[in-house]
Amino acid sequence: MSLNNYKILGGAMTWVSNPSLTSAIANEGALGVLATGSMRACDLDAALKETKEKTKEDFAVNLIAMNPEFDGLVKVCADHKIKYIVLGAALPRKERIESLKSFGAKVIGFASSLKIAQAMIRNGIDALILEGSEAGGHVGPISTQVLVQEILFNIKDFPIFIAGGIGCGRMIKHYLDMGATGCQLGSRFVCSKESPMHPRAKAIYISKNAKDTCVVGSIDPMFSVIPVRVIKNKAVEEFYLKQNEALLNFKLGKLSKEEAILSLEKFWAGSLRRGVIEGDVENGSLMAGQSISFVKKEESIKEIINQLKTEGQLCFQ
Repeated sequence: MSLNNYKILGGAMTWVSNPSLTSAIANEGALGVLATGSMRACDLDAALKETKEKTKEDFAVNLIAMNPEFDGLVKVCADHKIKYIVLGAALPRKERIESLKSFGAKVIGFASSLKIAQAMIRNGIDALILEGSEAGGHVGPISTQVLVQEILFNIKDFPIFIAGGIGCGRMIKHYLDMGATGCQLGSRFVCSKESPMHPRAKAIYISKNAKDTCVVGSIDPMFSVIPVRVIKNKAVEEFYLKQNEALLNFKLGKLSKEEAILSLEKFWAGSLRRGVIEGDVENGSLMAGQSISFVKKEESIKEIINQLKTEGQLCFQ
């Protein structure tokens, strides 16, 4: 199916967007996105084989630019003839985009401003995701509403997906009517039956609302880290302690800036596993967008997507 036909993309959530969730989303006519996080090449190969066993539909793979295994992950995607790649955590260089397109993949990137969107289009990106600060996990500083006005209204005839704070089908339809190709949803799927999230974590997500999330960011302007939206708990305090430690090691010359920032990304990956997979809801990270308000119970992906389709009168081709 063409990228332009997808009304819904699954947000790539580390540890959560696994083969089970990705394939379930794909089987309902949406574009499932497999999260690689800090995977090694061998891990991705196994995950792709498992996903293909669960669905015959196309799905995407999310690659994180700062992953040291990036080149190996790209080779695995090429070997598996993956049709869609979602690039995160950096402005994709032209050479990187071309390397992904060389094996036939369509490349999707995140745009946090009109200038960045235009640069990515010049570099050969095939589609954009406008992800506002309402989203869960790594976010930019600008709201979805402003990004839509800045980018969607100024870039015509180009595939653009909207993300951040979207929880119902009527909102998806609203963005489609405004000219978007589709919408990306992550938090709406976290408590699905196909999600690998621990039952204790699912119970927390179901009980929370938008006001229970917060964005944690940099403590020092010279040490920029990508802000992360999470459910408030002790992991937020621990992150700031880890950030102080990384900043001190950077200033003492024990770590380069890149190494220090990567150490914080590894903290989030480990903390997130503790929270959503192991069920340590006090000390583990619980990344969530403000659309968590729409998560009321555990449902199957089929039930969730059918509800979204009915609410927005959406037709999947």
